[in-house]
Amino acid sequence: MSTLDEITKEKQRVSGALARVDEQRAKLSSQLAELEATERVLARYSKGTPAKKTASVKTPTMATTAASARSRGRPRTTATKPASGKRTASTLGEQVLALANGKTQQEIAAACKAARPNHVGVVIARHKRAGRIEERDGKLYAAQLAGTE
Repeated sequence: MSTLDEITKEKQRVSGALARVDEQRAKLSSQLAELEATERVLARYSKGTPAKKTASVKTPTMATTAASARSRGRPRTTATKPASGKRTASTLGEQVLALANGKTQQEIAAACKAARPNHVGVVIARHKRAGRIEERDGKLYAAQLAGTE
């Protein structure tokens, strides 16, 4: 057998082994992505303590970094409380209630710049159901409660 034939055989053997390794890597990375998604769901809905992060999360590979970067949504932010214990910014519900003094729903939504219009609509509907806001002639008014007079 010539040296060229031996080199060709070895090349075929190595490329076959490389193909098997690539298949196994793809299979494992898909399983890892499924497990990470399951871990996120369980962490969100479980009542107990949060699970520890796995080693793969601490040192992600190139394939998992790209997949997890795409699957992540907006990062959650928590409001910091001032030292006095009182909130500095009012909630959306309080803002809507303060703005309900003869304005339309569209005007109130435009005034609440930080909130989406559908969120403002939900808050207005909630205030209407609770009786805190009344609608007269297409304009919204804060209802006068008996205890505030």
